[in-house]
Amino acid sequence: MVNFDRFTLDNGLRVIVHTDSSTPLVSVNLLYNVGSKHENPNRTGFAHLFEHLMFGGSVNIPNYDDPIERASGENNAFTSSDITNYYITLPKQNIETAFWLESDRMLSLAFSQQSLDVQKSVVVEEFNQRYLNQPYGDVWLLLRPLAYKVHPYQWPTIGKEPAHITDATLDEVKNFFFNHYAPNNAILCVAGDCTLAQVEALAKKWFGSIPRREISAKELLKEPAQDAQRRLEVKRNVPFDSLYIAYHMCHKQHPDYATTDLISDILSNGKSSRLFQSLVKQQNIFSTIDAFITGDIDEGLFVITGRPADGISLTQAEEAIYKELNNMIINPIDADELNKVKNRFESTFTFGLTSTTEKAMNLCYNELLGDANLLNQTVEAYRRVTPESIKRVASSLFREENSSVLFYYADTKQQ
Repeated sequence: MVNFDRFTLDNGLRVIVHTDSSTPLVSVNLLYNVGSKHENPNRTGFAHLFEHLMFGGSVNIPNYDDPIERASGENNAFTSSDITNYYITLPKQNIETAFWLESDRMLSLAFSQQSLDVQKSVVVEEFNQRYLNQPYGDVWLLLRPLAYKVHPYQWPTIGKEPAHITDATLDEVKNFFFNHYAPNNAILCVAGDCTLAQVEALAKKWFGSIPRREISAKELLKEPAQDAQRRLEVKRNVPFDSLYIAYHMCHKQHPDYATTDLISDILSNGKSSRLFQSLVKQQNIFSTIDAFITGDIDEGLFVITGRPADGISLTQAEEAIYKELNNMIINPIDADELNKVKNRFESTFTFGLTSTTEKAMNLCYNELLGDANLLNQTVEAYRRVTPESIKRVASSLFREENSSVLFYYADTKQQ
């Protein structure tokens, strides 16, 4: 049980406080309700760009990292399709440094053409290195638009193409900031050796005067049910053929989310999992294989990916996967097998919450979902999964018409 208190400032900033006197540290986590799904389809990659810009200096603080280092702290950030998250961990004596830094860059960044050009160059270089010039790097640039035709999950966090970043103007970047990075579009959590009264005083002092902003409203179109399998074949200069199969799955708050997540663990969590045991170890059809969920807030993807063993075609590999999935539908899972993945999940989840940073992140995220206390209900949701629900969800999930298949061929002519 993660105990917490919460309050909301007059400007709309939601604040969560988790007191843990067993640690001398404090973690300050600030979640903004903006991710790549909130972007203009013709100007993608902005949320990720801001992950970089937010460290480039704010209106009153030219250098963000120096004060953190002087306070013996650490900081980082990440962007997803749904959110942007910033976090700082530092000794409890220096907690006010985190409030000072985060509030100043919420107030306004030090916008300049020079700073923007520098960060645009960094992001474009990252795009090229990770997505265009790396083997298999463009998989999500291909698979997402294959699976999504309406919802903005159709592009990855990095964006659709580098030109969307290189062509961005300073005015466009400023508008994106003031339309999304606001107290009434953020959740702050402080976890560690702190008190509610202390955090409330600091929050009012540093964030209270930042005005509410008009949040850019974007209607997120719901992805319609897929009624036919989609297929794509590409050739690239890579060493091995690879197979990707993506199934549409439920959203984060759906009652079947935990069941779907456990299905991915049954299939591919460790060397005792079904896909490894059957398709790698016993039949030698794959050299590597994996199954995972994207874990998005809206309807996400259940992805199976693998590289066939020597002499096995992608078509043969695909059929072998379908047999394993069909076996899960036809034959009820053994209670012991289900309990094993449940216990593994509970152990991993519980261990993760020993970190103040993880607790702060998770409290913010669950508050965004609707209630921070959902964090304390997570394990029970997974415990309630039954063999019958596994079979029911697998039957609905693993339908041919619900799948998008990518054959990623190694182009031997280029090697």
